[in-house]
Amino acid sequence: MTFTKDSLREKLAIPAIAAPMFLVSGPDLVVESCKCGIMGTFPALNQRSSEGYAAWLDEIEGRLDATDSSPYGVNLIVHKTNARLSRDVEITVEHRVPVVITSLGAVRDVVDAIHSYGGLVFHDVINLHHAHKAADAGVDGLIAVCAGAGGHAGLLNPFAFIEEIRQFFDKTLILSGAITNGRQIAAAEMAGADLAYLGTRFINTREAMAPAGHKEMIVAAAAKDIVYTSAVSGVNANFLRASIVTTGADPDNLPAGAKLSISTEGEAKAWKDVWSAGQGVGGIRDIPSTAELCRRLIAEYREAWAGNVPMPRTPMIAV
Repeated sequence: MTFTKDSLREKLAIPAIAAPMFLVSGPDLVVESCKCGIMGTFPALNQRSSEGYAAWLDEIEGRLDATDSSPYGVNLIVHKTNARLSRDVEITVEHRVPVVITSLGAVRDVVDAIHSYGGLVFHDVINLHHAHKAADAGVDGLIAVCAGAGGHAGLLNPFAFIEEIRQFFDKTLILSGAITNGRQIAAAEMAGADLAYLGTRFINTREAMAPAGHKEMIVAAAAKDIVYTSAVSGVNANFLRASIVTTGADPDNLPAGAKLSISTEGEAKAWKDVWSAGQGVGGIRDIPSTAELCRRLIAEYREAWAGNVPMPRTPMIAV
């Protein structure tokens, strides 16, 4: 099925995406999110080979009913250090993946490949320079990764970033950064975004592949326990302070200048040992099933739009 901005929204119970998270998102999290009407996504690199990536796509498609589920998406790292990119793009096209989220590079050839079968391309950006480059590459949506988002995040206030992007971009706009409940999803929409992007909240689900210690650390954390540093991956990102301490490092005196490395064992080890999370951890105090969390988000979202303010759209999926 070929999606447009509006038809994609109509397939979602609420305007929300369970963000693709390195070493965390897998088929179970994707499928359970999609069945509830929230778009589930995963990074292709969560499988160690292109063959494994294709197998995951087969599994997800086999478990989802295209008529009753929301579309799913995959994250492709578009960077010269990703030696798998060419083959993974081929597999993505073969499977006609509905939504592709690109990171670390907006490349026209990749966008055109996804467009060849009617797929949508969303690109994550942390500043206006990258937003303009992605728009010029023809992407269908921009993910504004704002201050407080887990993992690789920017420093811009979401209201400021949304306003500046909307001055030149009228396609799909997705907001990321410390969104953990349905009220905040509604607030993102009210602020001018089309969709909300939730990462950390979905780490703390039973289907997420994160280790138990990661989830328990999130439950115990507050915003003050998040450290923004480039020392782990070479790119500024948000991590749990306590996980840095467990490696023997001092979170307040981290060395800068680590080199970016996408597909090496060193990169995987860094993210395995030092755990990512966003500033929204203070609003996360449980580890529910993905279905339970989705139902909660949907109820909170609908409640937020109830009363004198009409809901902007009628959800197509009853949960």
